Amino acid sequence: MTELFSIAGKTALVTGGSRGIGLMIASGYVDAGAKVYISSRKAEVCDEVAAELSTRGECISLPADLSTEDGCRGLAEQLAAREGRLDILVNNAGATWGAPIESFDEAAWERVLALNVKGVFHTTKFLLPLLEASGSAENPARVINIGSIDGIQVPQMETYSYSASKAAVHQLTRHLAKRLAPSITVNAIAPGPFESKMMAATLEAFREHIEASAPLRRIGRPDDMAGTAIFLASRAGSYLTGAIIPVDGGIATVGA
Repeated sequence: MTELFSIAGKTALVTGGSRGIGLMIASGYVDAGAKVYISSRKAEVCDEVAAELSTRGECISLPADLSTEDGCRGLAEQLAAREGRLDILVNNAGATWGAPIESFDEAAWERVLALNVKGVFHTTKFLLPLLEASGSAENPARVINIGSIDGIQVPQMETYSYSASKAAVHQLTRHLAKRLAPSITVNAIAPGPFESKMMAATLEAFREHIEASAPLRRIGRPDDMAGTAIFLASRAGSYLTGAIIPVDGGIATVGA
């Protein structure tokens, strides 16, 4: 049974892996015995986090700006110079933006959609040769996209481009799942509230309300996120593709 959920010896890339959801996943993968590459826009932070995680396992920093196609290509080239195959790609790098509808301008759309949607697509596209080198119908390579419950339900805050981008990520996940099968599976995790820089202001203002609205009456813990990501990357998750999995204590699908 232990082997069913093992990812020991696998090679993974986690974008946006220096903080928040990405760090939760990268940390869980390192502890589970995977060789983990993390990427983020700020090179110094990425290097520091990789060094810290390397005290517990193997973690390598590959800084990149994934808001442009060239940045996504550059990340894939960096990885291809080091590895001949990639078992797990976690597309987590993302941004949010909140503003009243009257002042929600073009920049609020372009920055979020460029990273959250186009970045996911281009990163996956450029890493296909490494994923295909790893995957087979019997043991597929894995792509795990990080969506959001805000792409499933209407959020409370005025984050129009963010919620639209995450709904797009969910549909892109389904589209890629069909195209890349059977040697690569593509699934999405749709997180609810977790401790992160992106969620900090929301939790500071609405934590009690959010916890009360969750059927499980709490926000997510790092091991909740790591556990789902490990499941999807392990043999146990090899027959899932095109799935959108809410990890939210039941907020989006059950309600209070």
